Amino acid sequence: MQSRRKFIKNTGILSAGLLALQSEVFASESSIFNFPMKDFVSKRPPLAQRKFTSKAIEAAIVRIKKQIANPELAWLFENCFPNTLDTTVDFEIIDGKPDTYVITGDIDAMWLRDSTAQIWPYLPFVKEDKKLQELIKGVINRQTKCIILDPYANAFYKDFNQVSEWKNDMTKMQPGIHERKWEIDSLCYPIRLAYEYWKNTGDISMFDADWKKAMELVLQTFKEQQRMDGKGPYTFQRNTAWATDGVPLSGYGYPVKPCGLIVSTFRPSDDSTLFGYLIPSNMFAIEVLGYLVEMFSSAGLKDESIVSNAKELREQVEQGLKEQGIIEHPKFGRIIAFEVNGYGSFHMMDDANVPSLLSLPYLGAIAPDDQLYLNTRKVVLSENNPFFYKGKAGEGIGGPHTGADTIWPMSIILRAITSVDENEIRKCISNLIKTHGDTGFMHESFHKDDAMKFTRKWFAWANTLFGELIVHTSIHYPQILSDRNI
Repeated sequence: MQSRRKFIKNTGILSAGLLALQSEVFASESSIFNFPMKDFVSKRPPLAQRKFTSKAIEAAIVRIKKQIANPELAWLFENCFPNTLDTTVDFEIIDGKPDTYVITGDIDAMWLRDSTAQIWPYLPFVKEDKKLQELIKGVINRQTKCIILDPYANAFYKDFNQVSEWKNDMTKMQPGIHERKWEIDSLCYPIRLAYEYWKNTGDISMFDADWKKAMELVLQTFKEQQRMDGKGPYTFQRNTAWATDGVPLSGYGYPVKPCGLIVSTFRPSDDSTLFGYLIPSNMFAIEVLGYLVEMFSSAGLKDESIVSNAKELREQVEQGLKEQGIIEHPKFGRIIAFEVNGYGSFHMMDDANVPSLLSLPYLGAIAPDDQLYLNTRKVVLSENNPFFYKGKAGEGIGGPHTGADTIWPMSIILRAITSVDENEIRKCISNLIKTHGDTGFMHESFHKDDAMKFTRKWFAWANTLFGELIVHTSIHYPQILSDRNI
């Protein structure tokens, strides 16, 4: 079947140009003249159908596109970077406060992880756009409500009376919860968002009694899942043939030996862990616990109890990481394990979802040039990682969630963002250009040998993250974007 791009080429420049102008499919008038109209028609919704428009983001799109010499890359950037704002946000004022519900794309539910990650790339622009600032405040407020409803849940509905399709899961399901898979990162991400918003704006207006209550619940939940005093209150079981959707041994998972680390029953992929101490997520927890200490030590937010509890917990997790999370690889030396159980067993792999071992510098959990990270990076980007794939279409990391031989564009994006090697970054961007499956967007995954075989047509996190990569590259490696032949 002809791709849309080839079809437009074959029907001629005049008809394509007229179609583009008449249907107002370009993001802005100035974008029409940045590259040949015959090749790439914007895939963004018409202006009137967009969920939210930010002047700062629109200006950034125009500005950065002018740096991009490759027309396909410029087209991808314009389609992807605003995708979260264009298609997934629902902003309103509730009880006098901004409230923003953020779906993932083709799943009408809000994940604490995804909603933070989708909005994250827009944070550098909040000072330029008060509307955008209010939108992000709304995400913080909505996440606060979700955590208070259930700190063990990972995904929620806008309507807290809505009953989930997963209502028969054997866990403490209640209305308003889409899914109740306990993942450490689900509570880390809202802290990351709140902290970065605070650092960018100094605004503490949304950090009220409810937000403080949510942060106390985060600390309580982390403490419970250290399992120092028993297994804790959380269990999960599901009637399913999909092994990674179930949790063994009455829903508690395989045994762990308490060591200071926090159990994560599920990974960021929403797949169950093999060994409960998921190290990338524990390292993320260490980072955000530091954020809580800083925030609650500051003027206007001071709370000695939260500071003390966060410090103590952080020290315990750091000690557990030092004693259990670092292993000796026979070929690569000291590396970070993916999962451990405290008994000396470890699981060596990496998954495309964030937090992952590959993504740790992106989360601020380790420096990108730290030798421990560089050793680990060599493992996860090689055949020593059972979920690293090379094929005709490209190379990258996948995971059990989408099956064997599937590569997640997210892993290629994070490989580039965390790299300090210009050639590696160039290679990653080139691979992403070649693997969007003629859609103009990123996907959840694609087959290693055929990019036209992909999962999820509408996955806003991957789209916006791709935009973040291009913004990052425009700042740090503009020479890459100036290469038309990338």
